[in-house]
Amino acid sequence: MTAPRTGDPRASADADPHRWWGLVVIALAQLMVVLDSTIVNIALPSAQDELGMSDGNRQWVITAYTLAFGGLLLLGGRIADLIGRRRTFAIGLIGFAAASALGGAAVTPGMLFGARALQGAFAAVLAPSALSLLATTFTDPKERGKAFGIFGALAGSGSAMGFIVGGVLTEYLNWRWCLYVNTPIALLALLGAFTVLRDRPGRPGARLDVPGVLLGCGGLVALVYGFSEAESHGWAHLSVLGLLAAGVALLAAFVWWQTRAPLPLLPLHIVRDRNRAGCYLTMMLAIMGMFGLFLFMTYYFQVVLGYSPAWSGLAFVPITAATVIGSTQIAGRLLQHVPPRTMMAPGMFLSASGMVLLTQLTVDSSYVVDILPGLVLVGLGMGLTYMPVFATVTAGVAPQDSGVTSATLNTSQQVGGSIGTALLNTIANTSTAAFLTAHLTRSAEPAEVAREAVVHGYTVALWCAAGLMLMAGLVTALMVTARAPKHGAAAPKAPVPEAAG
Repeated sequence: MTAPRTGDPRASADADPHRWWGLVVIALAQLMVVLDSTIVNIALPSAQDELGMSDGNRQWVITAYTLAFGGLLLLGGRIADLIGRRRTFAIGLIGFAAASALGGAAVTPGMLFGARALQGAFAAVLAPSALSLLATTFTDPKERGKAFGIFGALAGSGSAMGFIVGGVLTEYLNWRWCLYVNTPIALLALLGAFTVLRDRPGRPGARLDVPGVLLGCGGLVALVYGFSEAESHGWAHLSVLGLLAAGVALLAAFVWWQTRAPLPLLPLHIVRDRNRAGCYLTMMLAIMGMFGLFLFMTYYFQVVLGYSPAWSGLAFVPITAATVIGSTQIAGRLLQHVPPRTMMAPGMFLSASGMVLLTQLTVDSSYVVDILPGLVLVGLGMGLTYMPVFATVTAGVAPQDSGVTSATLNTSQQVGGSIGTALLNTIANTSTAAFLTAHLTRSAEPAEVAREAVVHGYTVALWCAAGLMLMAGLVTALMVTARAPKHGAAAPKAPVPEAAG
């Protein structure tokens, strides 16, 4: 693998001769992290059956990962500052491999939940150091643009690959291989890290905001646990209300502490900007709806329609393809010419309309007629939103704030996924139980009523997901007032996760 020609001979002479192999190693590690956000979705019905998870607890397979990932991502960047990028990268790879092996060997739901949380924690260490290594490995502007384009393309295609790979592994091997597969990939990347990546010394003056981590993560866990407990106890139960109140209180304390911390995880001036705050909120609401869609459609394909895991994975490809088309072919071309909200708000309304189409599902819906149009509309809407959000968040940011600004966007996605999965799963299960109570007395077959009840629960949750998308569109329309970038300014080739440092 040879480096492309650049316009700066001096930069080429000083460049790392192994930098393109380094890109392969970094991209491989990042692809593994992105894959794990979706690869387990397809395996979830099989894992639930084998381990005996309840419908109320199954969401922890997803939320344990996203909670730990999102809650610790900013801290992961600080750790990379403190002990060095390559060392942090290696620690993340080793921990992710071990957590994946532990999850694949799980014999109880709690063991699987714990392993997924460990995966998320080590992913939070791995992701920021990977991007920092990429930035320091490629110093020539032309080479850096190409490297980030390749990196972003892999990160962006990871969700589609996760669905397909997860389906194939689950059908032809076992759901456990959706976790085991990470171990050889991580070990290969680890070998490459010590072979081709240059070490970057840490900054002894960097500090870890431990109180900020405890307050922020504690608040998020309390909220998600409160949402999940509402399924079995009801929304008015004292324990549910107590958990939700504790979550809000801890998050309020987190905000207060960030104004006083010597080196805060989240400098509040980042979110005081109206446009950035609107983008963060838009993305969080959109991802809340999207993660719920992934969860329910996975079960709908396999449990209701009887698709195999492999076919279920392929059934999700259109939504990813539509997202890529909306992002690169539509938003990418318009980004320099129109204000961001003229793409983001219609995009969210388009996604909401796709969700509304999916609320019409029945126990015998046709994929091509009843499902495909909704998936395509949701994907196109997300594509129209995603790239303008990333461009707006990173526009005009001071160099010292660029890492934490992008990391906060990634955190808002993971937090939205955690809260959305827990909340919508509870709504679906509660609606299913209410439908069963109301209809089991009729003369129809109990099995048929049960299938109708499950679909009813999914459609109620999808109505809520459509409402979240609609709220995201309204937030964009009211808060994001940025103008079109100057013609000729560089637009990001693809949104990629980043972290502080």
